This record gives sequence, C-alpha cells and structure tokens, in this order.
Amino acid sequence: MLRKALEDLTVLDFTHIGAGPTCTMLLGDMGARIIKVEPPEGELGRKLGPAWIGEDSALYHGFNRNKLGLSLDLKTPSGISIAKRLAAQADIIVESMRPGVMDRLGLGYGTLSEDNPNLIYCSISAYGQSGPYATHAGVDGILQADSGLMSIIGSADSEPAKVQAPIVDVFTGYVATTGILAQIHKTAAEGRGAHLDVNLFSSAIALQQVSLTNYLVEGTVPDRIGSAAPYSAPNEAFQASDGWLMVAAYNGGRWERLCDVMDLSDLKQDARFATSSLRVSHRAEMREVLGRRFKERSRQEWLEILRGADILCAPVADYDDLMRHPQLAANGMLSGVDHPAFGKIRMPGFPINSAEMAAADHSPAPSLGQHSREVLESFGYTKREIEALIQQNVVGIPIERNMKAVAVGRLNNTDARQQAAHFGRKVS
Repeated sequence: MLRKALEDLTVLDFTHIGAGPTCTMLLGDMGARIIKVEPPEGELGRKLGPAWIGEDSALYHGFNRNKLGLSLDLKTPSGISIAKRLAAQADIIVESMRPGVMDRLGLGYGTLSEDNPNLIYCSISAYGQSGPYATHAGVDGILQADSGLMSIIGSADSEPAKVQAPIVDVFTGYVATTGILAQIHKTAAEGRGAHLDVNLFSSAIALQQVSLTNYLVEGTVPDRIGSAAPYSAPNEAFQASDGWLMVAAYNGGRWERLCDVMDLSDLKQDARFATSSLRVSHRAEMREVLGRRFKERSRQEWLEILRGADILCAPVADYDDLMRHPQLAANGMLSGVDHPAFGKIRMPGFPINSAEMAAADHSPAPSLGQHSREVLESFGYTKREIEALIQQNVVGIPIERNMKAVAVGRLNNTDARQQAAHFGRKVS
C-alpha cells in the first residue's frame, strides 16, 4: 500500500507556501515522517487567504496534511544547533530558501552531509542554485510569466492571463518528489546521498513540452488561441445553446463521424478540412461552420449525441459541476482529514490509487509548533532541555486559543467539533 511505502524515512521540511510543501505532503502521503520546521511567526503560506480555516489559510491546510509541526528559531545559535542535530539523523531534507541562505545558516548540504553522508538534500528555488538569476525570488505567477507560459494562455484579444491554480508550484512539487524517489533508490544502492537542484523556472519550461518543441522546430511564436490545441482541430470548446463543451474530433474517423452527426456531411469533401493539419490552418472557417450548428442544441443534447458516436467530448465544468461528477467519488480524489476543532476538511487527494489512499488515515496540517515537544523528545532531548528551549523562545509551542470560537468565526464548515484534543501522528 502506497500509504506506508516510505514509513521508514524521516524528512525535515524547511519549506513554505506551495512547491516545497507539495513535495513534502506527497512524501507524507506515502508514509514518510515529515517534520515541518517553521519560524516562530509561522510559514508564509499560513497568511495567504481568503479562504480561511481558523486563523490559517485554506492554502496552508491544503498543502500540509500528514506532517508534524516544529517551531524553531533559526536566528539563534541554539536553533541552528537543534536543526543540525535533527539533520544528522534525517534521511531527507527539503528546503525552499533563497539560494545561499541555508549555507549562511550552516545548514547547507556541504555542511550537513559531512555528518550524514547518506543525506538526500533537495533545494527548491525560483530559478536554480546557480546562474545569473539564482538569487532572484519568484512565486508561481512570476514564473508563469517569465517562462513564457502566460504567453500561450487566453485568447488573442484578452489581457495576459495565467492558470489560476498555482500550477507551476504544484508541478514543481511533483518534480521534486520524483527526483527524491529516484535518489532514494540510488542512495540505497551506492550508500551516498546527493544535493538535488529543483526550481520553478525549469519546471515551468517542462510544462510546455509540446508548445516549446513546436517553437524550436518552426521558430514561430505561438498565438493565444483560447481553448484550442495548436496542433490539432477540432480540439477546442464550442458554445451550445446553454453552455460550453469541449470537443476533440481531429483524427480521421472521428472528424467524419462528427460531420455526420451534426448533419454537415458535405464538410467531409471540403479540401480545407481534409486533414487535422489543414483544419488547423483553416480553423476560423471550421469554427464558423461548426459553431453555428452547436448553438442549435443544448449542451446535454450534444454530449449525448457525440458520446453516442464515440466522439471525445466533455462539458466545460466549473467547480460546482465538478462536485457532481460521478467519477470524482469513484476515484476517491476528494480526500479529507478530520480536524479536532474544524471537523472534516476536504481537499484534493493523492492521485495514484486515489480511492485506496483516500480511505487511509491522514492527519490534518499541524498548528504552529504543535508537535515541538514530542519531535525533540524523539531526537533525544530531555523534557528539562525542551522546557528550557521553550522558555528561551528557541522552540515554539501552540498558543492556547478558543478553537471552537475560531472555527465559528472563520470557517464555514458544518462539521465543527467540540473537542480540541491532540491530533496528528505520534512519533515513536
């Protein structure tokens, strides 16, 4: 079962907001023990809202399930000493500081690997660990712009647009996870860790595999063409009488069947539309003819007609539509975690064997410093040492709050619970 695949591994998570937390969340979903190390004020993602769950953003909760929370002040010598002690026993470190920051703290790969040569150290940054932009900061939207991705999103007459979901952040997290899993195998075989350089810029480039390859072959900057695929037609959205649907009927058999079921059989003999590449060249004329016909029926009527002819199609769904999609429940892709103060928090789940993974036990994102005491105990600190570190403000623990009041005040959730007991996985 994937939920337990990595349960023998310990990961120190020095990341924030999106890409790094996605990576460590995926590793935690697969069973790794994730220790999320946050500064006393908490990571940046906690305050990026709306929406809110208690005093933290939904974004934070959505990226940080299955983790243990340790609040640690890395601006103090004692905080650095603790981080080094934990790193000496960890299997993996994931960090998303600006390049050079971890080295200046004495927590870079070169330093930590001396005491822990098997350490797998993954650095996630905006542009990479070297090169002229290495010190530049960047977030998802900046990298969507700078990578060229925004240039192919939207229609010809629209202002610049981006994918509203933080696609570069999330994809970078998956890229980092892929690299770490490969390095786990290599380290087991060779007995030596490595430093992995993962960055949003390279990941955003990789997202454009087809578009950039086409550009490199032809040398032509692509136009913004809305829903259409630049390499095939029809492969785009059409407006029915009451909504939009996406249609992909670009291979020979499906194009001919589309013409037949739309009572446009004469198009099959039109030289402009004889092949998919010709239809791409004459897309405007093709869309004019098909578009008039699609507007004559409702979206549901067309979906039934097209599916009956084995023509690929789907409604252009919003999130309300998605919640009614029968395959969503079948795949188990709406996962949930039980929070003692806020009840069931739903979020997208793990996308491999998703139904099985959704049925497994998952813990909610930790409150700031929630597991500080037990994490340090598990690394050999005595209770007296831990309490002294807390008194010195080197280690943070949760602030006592009326969690039920917070739940009522900032979370629209019908399953708020009265008990605010300890949650999350115990450290052995």
